[in-house]
Amino acid sequence: MDFIKSIAIAASGLRAQAGRMRIISENIANADSTAQRPGAEPYRRKIPTFHSEMERTLDARVVTLGKVQPDASEFRLKYEPGHPSADAQGNVKYPNVNALVEMTDMREAQRSYEANINVISATRRMLQRTIDILKA
Repeated sequence: MDFIKSIAIAASGLRAQAGRMRIISENIANADSTAQRPGAEPYRRKIPTFHSEMERTLDARVVTLGKVQPDASEFRLKYEPGHPSADAQGNVKYPNVNALVEMTDMREAQRSYEANINVISATRRMLQRTIDILKA
């Protein structure tokens, strides 16, 4: 395989996983936020998607971060009648973000990011060894 292609493919994976980690971080940061006014909706969890596309200049398929989808699951309700965001029944809507799920997704994204870094490092080493052989 062409060295440049393998580095470009791994770099596209790095960009996609970095975008995924930004979205997960946003979800975690907003996990306990409430709506701005009573009865309004709080932050809705975002789900990153990936898209595979053909990179014509490289003649290779690369991955990109696709559309960010809103999570359609229900919000968490807590009975807090004194809260400023409480509705008429005293319930407060909290985001549909589960910190455990987000941390698991973050760990998976981190491992995928590391795997792409390892591909780039291995390709660099192979390229350096090829240069060393050609010099000899």
